[in-house]
Amino acid sequence: MGGSPSETEQVSAAMQPAAASNNEKIAMQASELERVMSPDDLQKDAQNYDRLDSELAKYANAQGIEISEAENKRLRGLINKRVLVIMVFTYFLQALDKGTMSFASIMGIREDLHLLNSQDYAWLTTCIYIAILIVEYPINRLVARLPIAKFLGTAIILWGTVLALHATCTGFESLVAVRTLLGIFEAVCQPAFLVLTSMWYKRSEQALIVSLWYCMNGGQQIVGGLLAYCFSLIGDNAGIKSWQAIFITYGCFSVLWGVFVLWWMPDSPMRAKCFSEEDKHLMVERVRSNQTGIQNKTFRKEQVVEALMDPQIWCYCLIQLTTTLPTSGLGAFYAIIIKAFGFTVLQTQLLAMVLGAYIIIVLFSSAWLVKRTGQNLIVMAVFVIPSVVGTVVLLTVKNTTIATKAGLLLSYYIVLSFWAAQTLGMSMLSRNVAGQTKKSVAVTANFVAWATGNAIGPQVFLTWNAPRYFIAFATHMGCYAILLLTIAFLRWHLKRQNNKRDAIAAAGVQQAKDERYLHAFEDLTDVQNVNFRYVY
Repeated sequence: MGGSPSETEQVSAAMQPAAASNNEKIAMQASELERVMSPDDLQKDAQNYDRLDSELAKYANAQGIEISEAENKRLRGLINKRVLVIMVFTYFLQALDKGTMSFASIMGIREDLHLLNSQDYAWLTTCIYIAILIVEYPINRLVARLPIAKFLGTAIILWGTVLALHATCTGFESLVAVRTLLGIFEAVCQPAFLVLTSMWYKRSEQALIVSLWYCMNGGQQIVGGLLAYCFSLIGDNAGIKSWQAIFITYGCFSVLWGVFVLWWMPDSPMRAKCFSEEDKHLMVERVRSNQTGIQNKTFRKEQVVEALMDPQIWCYCLIQLTTTLPTSGLGAFYAIIIKAFGFTVLQTQLLAMVLGAYIIIVLFSSAWLVKRTGQNLIVMAVFVIPSVVGTVVLLTVKNTTIATKAGLLLSYYIVLSFWAAQTLGMSMLSRNVAGQTKKSVAVTANFVAWATGNAIGPQVFLTWNAPRYFIAFATHMGCYAILLLTIAFLRWHLKRQNNKRDAIAAAGVQQAKDERYLHAFEDLTDVQNVNFRYVY
């Protein structure tokens, strides 16, 4: 479609407000149109191969092709076997490896390594996330440029090796060193998974896919609790401490899994030797409608600026900060808090299984509600409410009877409901941010916020404030308030952007309502591509 006078009139008409006399609103809408649709954009009516990644261009059709539901199902099955299985089990291992310190905290490690009378134990979690803060941007650049499966497999082998070395530590200093290295190598996991999710799966599938691998935080609580119970049975005369045995076992298994990932997982649809050429072509085309691209190694400075100026990016960061700050503290001090309710060591290890099951229920039910209603942000807000209620109970109720003991345990469980917001926030980022450089910056900012929250979280659980930790739970209440305000603003912002683009489409401008998705692989950002619609 060319920039003819008739088209200009159509665009102008689309931007007219209901009250024609409102000159200020007309000027604002015209400015918005110029921002998202340049004259060059209006003239394009075919795929611009100059902007396509050279590897991707070999498989991207000149325009979108329709893939039947049966064919989609078949392709999705092939992808699940090679990609989803790897993501789910790798995330389970990462969560298990990272959470091992919580289980070990009541298996004698604090006594053996003199971590009882200070904030030293809290720093063993915080140092992981400080390391992630430092390496997050270079890690994301490497994820964008290196073969992603090879990079991930190598990182798994390295973090497994470091985890096994925990068993050799003799004090706080050596533990901090290996925990920091663990954070560096594990920093590859989540950013790589967000990229893999948007690379292989359709937008309509991504909320469930992110929930599937993220729910392994609950899976590790179930399996980790059971395994920790078994390791706790190792006697003092076994020649090895129970906490040393758990680190060695998990570390060695992670190394073996990393080797398997290197062999089994493809780097991209284009490089997947395990699939036929026809299937690779179809796998590329099935995600065209995402309009977020698959890969592009060209660094575009203008996308960096756009990412830093985009309000939605900072909203995703706030969502991560206000959810990970409570999560990390509750995770690191879970065993200590539950044991303080009056449970034995073995009971505490087994009760972790119930917590894990609850986390899985929260993540799957929230993903199901999103699929059923299409309302991501409203669902997020609903799942924050039980967290507020549970935290109020923990702040106000004393543990005096068996009934209050059970009530406090139940309240601790439902506090974790807000985890749905963390997961759905990640899936929204993968679906709503387009442009490979912009997405790299957005993912970096997201995980910097994620790491910041995780680093701060254990520090608000002050030793002198035990066992009820009033300061920590009051801080969590503040996080929930900020989270709800962020959700409300983000919904208003994204809905407003969609309404503007719908107005352009209603005027008959083809680029704003292009069902062929001609420009989906051209590394356009969500702002540059006026055909893009946000999910909220």
